[in-house]
Amino acid sequence: MRIISGKYKGRRITAPKQLPVRPTTDMAKEALFNILNNQYYFDDISVLDLFSGTGNISYEFASRGTEQITAVDANYGCIKFINETAENFDMSIITIKSDVYKFLEKSKQKHDIIFADPPYGFEIEEFSKIPKLVFENQLLQDDGLLIVEHSKHTKLDELDHFSYSKSYGGNMFSFFEINI
Repeated sequence: MRIISGKYKGRRITAPKQLPVRPTTDMAKEALFNILNNQYYFDDISVLDLFSGTGNISYEFASRGTEQITAVDANYGCIKFINETAENFDMSIITIKSDVYKFLEKSKQKHDIIFADPPYGFEIEEFSKIPKLVFENQLLQDDGLLIVEHSKHTKLDELDHFSYSKSYGGNMFSFFEINI
């Protein structure tokens, strides 16, 4: 994986093979950030990266100037890798080793962008818990976005607060907003 833009543009990051991850492809990541680039000043926002895995999305935000990034993953190896990479690049990424659902139930901090990249094999009920907890617990700023990455075979358009989705190859991003 590589960082697409910003301070660390072009830098390659190689995650240990034993991590249980499926990083967002460079093509999909570039398309996603082209969308976000038109809506946000990255140095002014707070980002929550759920099911963060390798930290791929967190690094991209940090490279573009975001300083308030929290990465949550249940896997110790993933959290350790993110911490080591963030330290090597001098990125201010806070990591939390936690079950994402438990974290969302307890969290009180609002974010401008919440990005979730759960396992593609999740059932619709597992996917639906993400926006449910985010909106019930009011974890987004008023103009914030929840973005859920999933397979193009999974449809999330029936969930509350769904706004739109974009497909890139086998990846799909579904966007959720407070006021739709």
